[in-house]
Amino acid sequence: MPTELLYLKDSYLREFEAVVTDVTDSYVVLDKTAFHPTSGGVDKDLGVLVRGETVYEVVDVVLEVGDIVKHVVSSTQGLVPGVVVRGIINWERRYRLMKLHTASHILSAIMYRDYGALITGGHVYPDHARDDFSLERFDRKLFEEAFEKVNEVVKRGLEVKIYWLPRDEALKIPGITKLAQKMPPQVPHLRIVEIPGVDLQADGGPHVRNTAEIGKVKLLEVENRGKKRKRVYYTVEP
Repeated sequence: MPTELLYLKDSYLREFEAVVTDVTDSYVVLDKTAFHPTSGGVDKDLGVLVRGETVYEVVDVVLEVGDIVKHVVSSTQGLVPGVVVRGIINWERRYRLMKLHTASHILSAIMYRDYGALITGGHVYPDHARDDFSLERFDRKLFEEAFEKVNEVVKRGLEVKIYWLPRDEALKIPGITKLAQKMPPQVPHLRIVEIPGVDLQADGGPHVRNTAEIGKVKLLEVENRGKKRKRVYYTVEP
């Protein structure tokens, strides 16, 4: 039975109640969850599950085929199918992931629009993000210029819209994915994240509601990782 993915509907949901559907010595499956697993290039959430007076630390979150989310916990003692638990997200970690994830969308849109570059890899961590772009030329000034443009967008305080479209309809939109050689999942409807006038992407991760929440996006480092693979590291500051 698939896990209902609450984070797809509300990135700001910090606590929720759910029913345990499966338990092993190392993980718990719930009927629904706000915990985001490591997926789509965004790191996992951490936090706790609570039942009565017992607190179970969530140390990893894994998405399996069929939208089954495994919550890897410090202990499963006392947990059995059918019991109700309360999930509590580590909000500080989640909110930083949200800021960096939205910043990564703005960056990828600018790199695609102004430099014709697609993302060939990357990951969003709580303290920083990295992206690889399909650029031939290695030029730090190019990225410095791009990050100036990113911060101009951030300061505009644009609403970040999230909605669903039929897959066939979504795939007709130019640039709906900025990932090189990767198509969206084979599902009937795609979750769309739109920053009006800036970016439109199929995406399943958590985001802020407004670009102004991001703060300042700071370029940390640029690396030449080979032909058509230029890597950039960055973070966000208040």
